[in-house]
Parts: sequence; C-alpha cells; structure tokens
Amino acid sequence: MPSPLPRRRVNNAEAFGPLLKRWRASRGISQLDLALTCNTSQRHLSFLESGRSRPSRGMVLQLATALSVPLRHQNALMLAAGFAPAWDNSPLEAPEMAPVKAAITHMLDTQAPFPAVVVDRHYNLIQANAGAQRLLGFLAGPAIASLPNPNLVRLLLSPDMRHLVENWEEVAAWMIRRIKGEALLEDPLQTANQDPFADLLADPALAGLATPFTDGAPDAPTLYTRFTKDGVRLCLFSIIAMVGTPLDAGLQNLRVELFYPADEATTAWFRASPDIAFPHPRLASPLLFPG
Repeated sequence: MPSPLPRRRVNNAEAFGPLLKRWRASRGISQLDLALTCNTSQRHLSFLESGRSRPSRGMVLQLATALSVPLRHQNALMLAAGFAPAWDNSPLEAPEMAPVKAAITHMLDTQAPFPAVVVDRHYNLIQANAGAQRLLGFLAGPAIASLPNPNLVRLLLSPDMRHLVENWEEVAAWMIRRIKGEALLEDPLQTANQDPFADLLADPALAGLATPFTDGAPDAPTLYTRFTKDGVRLCLFSIIAMVGTPLDAGLQNLRVELFYPADEATTAWFRASPDIAFPHPRLASPLLFPG
C-alpha cells in the first residue's frame, strides 16, 4: 500500500482527488464498491480522493472506466493527476477517421430515401442524407440552409415548429427528459451556465410540460413524431446508433440517428423522390456541416 505523500508534493493529486470524488458521487457509488471494482482498497481510494496519495496512470484510467466517465472527461482526470491526455479528440475529417467516416456515410446513403443524420452530443447537425435534407427543407424552409450548424433539439422545440408537430407536447417532454438524462450521464459536473440547453430548460413553456405519459402506459412501442404541413402528414420514429468501443473522444461525441416511416403514407412521401428542398451551400461535401 503506498504511503501518504507530504502535502507540499501533491498539488496535482489535490486537483484530481475532488474531481474523482465528484464523479463517484454523481454515479451514486460508494468508496467501498468502487474500490472493489478496481481491485484496490477503500483506504487507498480515500487517500486518492483526499490528495494524500497520487494515482498511477493506469489507476486513473481504471477508475474512470469503472465510473463510465466519457473519454473527454477522462482526459481531464488525467491532466488533473499530472499525466498527458490518454485519448485523442479527432474531427471526423481527420485522416485516421477515414474508415469510420466511410462507414457512417454508407449508413446514411443506405438509409435513403428515408432521413438519416449525424449529430454531436449537443445535437448540432454534422451530416445529413438526402432524405433528411428533404424533410428539413419541407418543415423549416430554405432559411435553414443559411445556418452553419443547425441544432435539431432547438429546431424541434422552437415555437415555429410547434404548430407543425401534432403531438408536440409529448415529443417535447420526451426530448427534455432525454437531454436532462444525457447531461447527467455525460457531464454531471457541469454548472447551469455550462449547460447548452439551460435556456430551453428554464423556459416556462417547456419546463411546465407534463411527464411524457400520465394516463397509463403509452399506446405505441416507441415515440412517433407526427408532422403535419400543407396537407401532408408524416409519422416517423428513430433509431440512434453510436460507434462501439470508441477510443477517440471525437468519435464518442458522435451519434447517427436513422428515421423510419411509421405508416404507408409517410413511406410513399419519401419514395416520391422530388427535388431536394434543402440545398445547402456545401452540398457537394460529404460533411454538410463540418465542425
């Protein structure tokens, strides 16, 4: 068991300790349970959290993995402990990302004619296939093409969209639950002023929404979003995919959302293959909205 270090020698450990303690508390895990999971003693973990002992690089990674800390925050823990970051944070355009980028583009292409998008962890649109471009153009009009990085959560919850979604309150309630839950999992240490959706969550019109369903169980196996505009009614549900076992913080930030029609009328509308109504200035690029 490593002996306690003199206080004057552990400035980095003092920064690491409180950070580790906050992550452990956010996950609701006791010192004993975390110590057993990481094959160490509760006493040693206590010393790490108090700054009396320094962690090894391997121990930092072991603790972070046990606490399901996202890779970008694992890098912060590494820096706090006095080590170099363990994970790269590469953009999708980086050369080393080429195989993953090709796979994601293939997913979007094969989803045609139905919508598929790539978003970051805050739902900023990074890439969209022709079906998604058509849907966005139909719902939001050509003005959306001038936005460098449209945010799909803000678009869906905007007042302009409310009258286009038949079950807007239900969809909005589920979306709010989703972004709150993801914030707790991905970054439970952020303050309110760091939350990119803090203004939305503070909006009385959104904060006052009821729970997604209050009268018994829902009547569908998944959430259907029902759009209505100009006599066209579209009903869609989605499946979200993420890269399995990401070893790059940039990859862990990405998700692919595939949208599927929930009825024959929606299927027929997308298969009609009219001109794309969302001609973005950088349409020629595989990445419509590079970050």
